[in-house]
Amino acid sequence: MKTSGIKVKFSERLYEKLQPIWRENHNHPFVRGIGDGTLDQQKFRFYMIQDYLYLIDYSKVFALGAVKANDVETMGKFASLLNETLNFEMSLHRQYAARFGISEEELEQAKPSPITLAYTHYMLHASQNGTLAELIAALLPCAWSYWEIGKELNEIPGASEHGLYGDWIKMYSSKEFGELATWCIDLLDEHTAEKSERELAKLEEIFLNTTRYEYMFWEMAYNEQMWPGEA
Repeated sequence: MKTSGIKVKFSERLYEKLQPIWRENHNHPFVRGIGDGTLDQQKFRFYMIQDYLYLIDYSKVFALGAVKANDVETMGKFASLLNETLNFEMSLHRQYAARFGISEEELEQAKPSPITLAYTHYMLHASQNGTLAELIAALLPCAWSYWEIGKELNEIPGASEHGLYGDWIKMYSSKEFGELATWCIDLLDEHTAEKSERELAKLEEIFLNTTRYEYMFWEMAYNEQMWPGEA
């Protein structure tokens, strides 16, 4: 994995190779609607409920990261991310959801859509059955793409001050969220520095698949898509 004698980080390889797919995510009408404030509130409400269910399983990936970590520092970071997600981010999520008329009871009783179920099951499968590098490759597209989207939307004049969607933009464009994404990126690079091309190709496939699921999640939310025959 060298170019003109210069070793390229695996994250840089992913970033360059998957830009076309990432741009599809950034340009999705759901994302653009958050940025210009035109997104139908009902669609965002649907998204908030499904995102809450997603975060529950995303937290489990952090727990698995602590189990698979090879050193105490990495173990502690994953444990910290698990604690922050379960006890702080999800609390903020519940408070934000209340602004859209979503009660805690509704969140707790909600059922995952087919896409939410498929995405989280794939991510957990890759994390449970693979190496730590495979776990990071599975979880990274969510954190990395949300940070990139947040920063891009934050550049739109007035977007971060929107009465309903501004706080979402502020959260994902924040320094704190960026530090989480950067830590995951650096950890992936650390654990892929000596990997063979065959191993890297497998990691790239995992990263590609969860990146695709990110697009499908936006599409699912925009169309408020549940199981056939269900409202």
